[in-house]
Amino acid sequence: MKKKNKASVYPPVIPNIEDWPIYKLSEDRTAFVEELNEHTLKRIQIRPTDVVSDLIAKTVYRERIRIKEEPWKVDPPDERQFWRKIRKYLVRDALDKDQEAAKAANEDILRRIIGRYSEEIVGTFKIKTFLFARKFLTLFFNRLLNTAAGRNLRRFWGSKYRLYDRLKVKGHTDSIRALMKKGTVVVVPTHSSNLDSILIGYAMDSILGLPSFSYGAGLNLYNTGYTAYYMNRLGAYRVDRRKKNPIYLETLKMMSNLSIQRGTNSLFFPGGTRERSGRLESKLKLGLLGTVVEAQRANCQKGKNEKIFVVPVILSYHFVLEAQFLIEQHLKRTGKEQYLQLRDASYSRRKIFKFIWKLFSQSSDLTLSFGKPLDVLGNFVDEEGVSYDRHGNVIDIEDYFRNSSGEILQDLQRESEYTHILANRIVDRYHKDNIVLSSHLVAYAVFNILLYSNNDLDIFGVLRLPREDYVFKIELVTQVVEQLRESLYDFESKGRIKLSEEIRWPIEKLIKHGVRNLGIFHVRKPLSFNKTGDIISEDFNLLYFYHNRLDNYKLKTAIRWQQPQSAFSAVTEDIL
Repeated sequence: MKKKNKASVYPPVIPNIEDWPIYKLSEDRTAFVEELNEHTLKRIQIRPTDVVSDLIAKTVYRERIRIKEEPWKVDPPDERQFWRKIRKYLVRDALDKDQEAAKAANEDILRRIIGRYSEEIVGTFKIKTFLFARKFLTLFFNRLLNTAAGRNLRRFWGSKYRLYDRLKVKGHTDSIRALMKKGTVVVVPTHSSNLDSILIGYAMDSILGLPSFSYGAGLNLYNTGYTAYYMNRLGAYRVDRRKKNPIYLETLKMMSNLSIQRGTNSLFFPGGTRERSGRLESKLKLGLLGTVVEAQRANCQKGKNEKIFVVPVILSYHFVLEAQFLIEQHLKRTGKEQYLQLRDASYSRRKIFKFIWKLFSQSSDLTLSFGKPLDVLGNFVDEEGVSYDRHGNVIDIEDYFRNSSGEILQDLQRESEYTHILANRIVDRYHKDNIVLSSHLVAYAVFNILLYSNNDLDIFGVLRLPREDYVFKIELVTQVVEQLRESLYDFESKGRIKLSEEIRWPIEKLIKHGVRNLGIFHVRKPLSFNKTGDIISEDFNLLYFYHNRLDNYKLKTAIRWQQPQSAFSAVTEDIL
């Protein structure tokens, strides 16, 4: 497979927007919603009547609690009245009735609930809105970049620099473009920032030339009028994370299933939410991922030759917009009463603008690594869409959905096992296609020095240490970084990880690049240089967050400490 080592602008895979699958789905929205309602109803009605009645009752209860405790501006004005009526119908027509009467009442109530959910979830795609958004965002980012890069407002309307000059798109991009013509592509990225969706979307549209994908957007984003207007018309389907009842979740999953069956390319974050610790995801949620497997089986049942391809994408930031909030949440979750939860201010326009400005003005890059495409069972596929097992043998994916009689039938238990296999393969590719940045390596090295010098403390004790007492001698940092880099070279040769260009730079230049990038955005710097050229940290929590990016690789075993732990002191000036 051919790999692109730097961003190149490709021509569109499908030049005519009216031929895009997402546009075709939007044009047939009414029929799609009806299909969604019927399939969801059938899936829920598999359960016994009394179980369905109990399911409805619990849904009504949870929804009334949601309306009372978590009202949002975007909620329909008749929310309270709707659920009051549903409760009334349930008590009057379904509970304590004979089997047939209860079953009929349940079906009527389910149709009302599912219909309301599906109308909320399914979005639309308007070509004029898409073209305007594409032009506006490209113009805005490019002009902002020129201003930041030039530090001169007179250059605001220049066009020398473009956003993709800051986006490094690497990996199996040619394969993905080829597979768009062979079947349906589902992109499954890592998730660490609220900016992930817009950056991935920009890269796939403006750099890779791919048609728009269907993607989930949190319903909370629709609380703002302008945002809601565009999101409603750009193919996003709405996801309300407050709603965790089985009827809503079944409707959401069925929407994903049916849209993929129709050939609509999809994007979702299988981790479910932003990774709070800063690590690469190691455990995925299987709900939407399972719909990919089910959709493939359904296509096979219908005799459709189109396959579904899964593409892991790994985003690498030198600094993350919400890092402070995310690590505090992680520490509160793991440390309980030792930490207080902060408010997530990442939606602040001022903070987002500051993030982008720092990104552009300081020449910091974002890296998107498009991993090896997989089929729904986690097998690698080539540019023709042919699947290969781990031994390089060609396989027919339909065979995995056949029973002993050779028939292709639904088997939810079997498909659940396939989903687990796919999830494990995606996680494996996250780690192997991850691109190490200089900031990741330097943060990992310095934090391990801190851990080693306080070997008797747990992580919470380390994070509470007085930052002003620690100076990390540049000679020691250099030694540790060099040892870690040698181990990374070995990992790279074995296909276990990928390295950015700066990792190969002279060690002094590499460390300066990593420290500078970690110090660009945050008020309290995770790392910076002091007047003597040694390294200090103003925030151990943030340093821990960025260290975690490499934590799953167990690289600390590569560090050969040249002095015993007892030789380290709180003020590390006497270490060497």
